Amino acid sequence: MNYASLRTWTRDEVAQRILAGDTLVIYDGFVLRVTQNWLASHPGGALAILHFVGRDATDEINAYHAEPTLKRVMGFAVGKIDLDKKVGWEPLVPPVQQGWLRQGGEWHREASAVRNETPSSEPTAVSYMKAPSEILLVAKERTETSETGPTLECITPPPVTLSAAQQADHARAYRELHARITAAGLYQTRYLAGYGPEVLRYTFGAVLAYETYQRGWYLLSAFLMGLVWHQLTFFAHDLGHMGVTHNWVIDRLLGILVANLCGGLSIGWWVDNHNIHHLVTNHPSHDPDIQHVPFFAISPVFLSNLYSSYYHRIMKIDAVARFFIPFQHKIYFLVMSLARFNLYANSYGFLAFRARKDWTWFLEIFCTGVYWTWFGRALWGTGGWKMRIAYLLISHVTPSPLHVQIVLSHFARSTTDLGPAESFVARQLRTTTDVICDDSVAFIHGGLHLQVTHHLFPRLPRHNLRAASFMVKEFAKEQGLEYAEFGFTEGNGEVLSVLKEVAQQARIVQMVASEEVKHAVEKGCPPSAPRAT
Repeated sequence: MNYASLRTWTRDEVAQRILAGDTLVIYDGFVLRVTQNWLASHPGGALAILHFVGRDATDEINAYHAEPTLKRVMGFAVGKIDLDKKVGWEPLVPPVQQGWLRQGGEWHREASAVRNETPSSEPTAVSYMKAPSEILLVAKERTETSETGPTLECITPPPVTLSAAQQADHARAYRELHARITAAGLYQTRYLAGYGPEVLRYTFGAVLAYETYQRGWYLLSAFLMGLVWHQLTFFAHDLGHMGVTHNWVIDRLLGILVANLCGGLSIGWWVDNHNIHHLVTNHPSHDPDIQHVPFFAISPVFLSNLYSSYYHRIMKIDAVARFFIPFQHKIYFLVMSLARFNLYANSYGFLAFRARKDWTWFLEIFCTGVYWTWFGRALWGTGGWKMRIAYLLISHVTPSPLHVQIVLSHFARSTTDLGPAESFVARQLRTTTDVICDDSVAFIHGGLHLQVTHHLFPRLPRHNLRAASFMVKEFAKEQGLEYAEFGFTEGNGEVLSVLKEVAQQARIVQMVASEEVKHAVEKGCPPSAPRAT
């Protein structure tokens, strides 16, 4: 195709076509029109595309796709744009981030968008916002039921405090860094030096778990089984990112065998969930990896019954949340120790209600069934119910440090939305931190303690993250951007501090609500409608 012959689109034309229902994304100076068929079958999920409608997604697309895929991406090009060399593309707000979805050829409003336009003393989403650029989703208002679709005002970004020229400079520098990392050969997988020792650990651990089980040493066997799952999770993570063979079919097949058959977890769910986490990191309304109500709220904005665009539901501060959140910093490690059970729930909910019913779905269902067959027999073979429960809990609690490590890289970082004008690299550095550890114990963290570099280059083979991180640190220093890193103990202290602060605010809100009810009863009047808390 002769891309030079494509006509140049204006920003107004892009905006009007989006309002008319087209899924348009800007990539490397071109307008891409994503068809509904591809949107539905996109391996990374539809939301991964919908969050960049009207935005320049050049860096995100390059970070997530290998060269052969990038060539196919250009098949969606329908036009060109004139990019300002100094400030780049002036982004629009994706309709999905305003609560709008396109279904059956028509617009449907899922939620109401709240902008930080006026100060308020009420404990609502607006009063908790930290930047005028922030847009959060809450329950749909009845007054909006007559709306037929988003408007130009709706997809026009709020005022920003960011310098467009500076963000464009960060983006250009990031692309140069990406080119240097590619030229250094860091996208080449080290099968023997990298995965060789890991495969030996998996095998040795599995053999030990089996042998101790056969000898009747069930508690030790359960512990060893948990260690195997802990290490296998890192491998499944790489496969989900296409960071092993870099071939989607091969990595997905291996991912199903490792995640579903060996661990009982859906690799399809993980990819769908994790891609969104990477693309809208730490956004309260859009990142599922920080949406843990009713157990945790890592920002006061969660006290406002936010709407989740990923789960398509209100994250209600109900009686359960009002019980747990005021004490969340005290129950944090207890809840995290049982996180694997939540992964089961998310996996099976995805397979039942959200996943496309293609060949990977059928294979996931089959392999998950095989998992529960062999693991169920292992549980049953331990004898009485006390030992079965003990085996189940020990094997599932043992991998929990992994879950603590992953949330450690984000829970204590910024959850403020600085708007679509913020560059990919600036957002990732602002919302992510590394966990400092000695090289001798890096295998315990699976190499994923280097989360900053991983978030900037998600397809980069895990065993090359350390070499790349030195280049990223130098880049951040040159660009005046923070490269955050904490020790494991220090980082957990930061997370607990954040949880405690939000817990205190939750208690204050409950006290205010209780006083209002008490005052209303004393006056003989019904209490006013409850605030969005």
